[in-house]
Amino acid sequence: MSRVWDIPVQDSTRVRDVRVAAEAASARVGLDPHSTAVAALVATELATNLVKHASGGRIMINLTGPPASVPDAVPCVQITSVDHGPGIRDVAAALKDGSTTARASLGAGLGTCLRISTDFDLHSRPGRGTVAVARIRPQRPRHAAASPARPGSPHPGARTGGINTSLAHAEHSGDAYTTVRSGSRVTLMLADGLGHGSPAAEASTAAVEALHHVSERPPAEILRHLHAVLRSTRGAAVGVAQLDEDAGRLSYAGVGNIGARLRADVGWEHLVSHPGIVGAHFPATVPVREVTWRPDSLLILHSDGLPSRWVPPEDPELLSRDPAVVAAVVLRDAGSAARPLRDDTSVAVLAPAASEGSP
Repeated sequence: MSRVWDIPVQDSTRVRDVRVAAEAASARVGLDPHSTAVAALVATELATNLVKHASGGRIMINLTGPPASVPDAVPCVQITSVDHGPGIRDVAAALKDGSTTARASLGAGLGTCLRISTDFDLHSRPGRGTVAVARIRPQRPRHAAASPARPGSPHPGARTGGINTSLAHAEHSGDAYTTVRSGSRVTLMLADGLGHGSPAAEASTAAVEALHHVSERPPAEILRHLHAVLRSTRGAAVGVAQLDEDAGRLSYAGVGNIGARLRADVGWEHLVSHPGIVGAHFPATVPVREVTWRPDSLLILHSDGLPSRWVPPEDPELLSRDPAVVAAVVLRDAGSAARPLRDDTSVAVLAPAASEGSP
């Protein structure tokens, strides 16, 4: 199930809570002692930065699969720091190893987080705040050689990522997302189990597990298969996006209140899901939308925990950022202390292949 840790960090007393959560998440996915220590250090530094530089924020920790472009990688710990603070004016300087401007900081700095994390990316705008995402996977044994490429293995191309959080900081989120890649085909699915908490998580987890057996099918057929699988659960809203990179075509089909927005050449376009519940009330027909996938396209899937009138990001730099950073920016800008999210909330992003020099 989607175990999540969502920790408000308003003062230094919560920094320890973040470190403990990072260690618990590491144990959950079986990280080795070195990688666990890395996760604890990165989480502690990010939480310390929230207190010292942003007047607070939140740390969200997810157990997530590898990016679509990483072959044979194991699940990892994803640590996301989000704030509405003053932002970082000189990101390049802040990312230098050992850089820190706060006396009470560990002195590790964002540069060290960048160096020791398996993946690290950051987006900041003065006056808007900062989002940082770090992923930590087990340390590869020194004697282990890289796996040779083989047919069907993931390869560099379109990127996926996301963020998942729960209502009222509950242990489990009823939302889940996953990606399956086979050659030039990338399938991204987001499921929102009916309700929230553990029973909802059982439904979304069943959808995630089932997708990995039928990802070669087109979206409408995937949804029909999931309907049969989820009948023993309370059901879920599910959105499935499938990209054929060779053909430059994106297909989308959804049942239930999964939101989907595509960045196209004329702005942001809604891809509509059909009313119903996968596993309970399945429609007689499932409309499939097919659109052209461009080098500057960006797809955002989200559950109904996100406010219906959220505004897509217009910052062109986000196109080159890690998709999980894009998802966290969407989540941050859609809610606030005065407008808290009203349900389990998940945001998943499909982005084009990284250009040279991008993360």
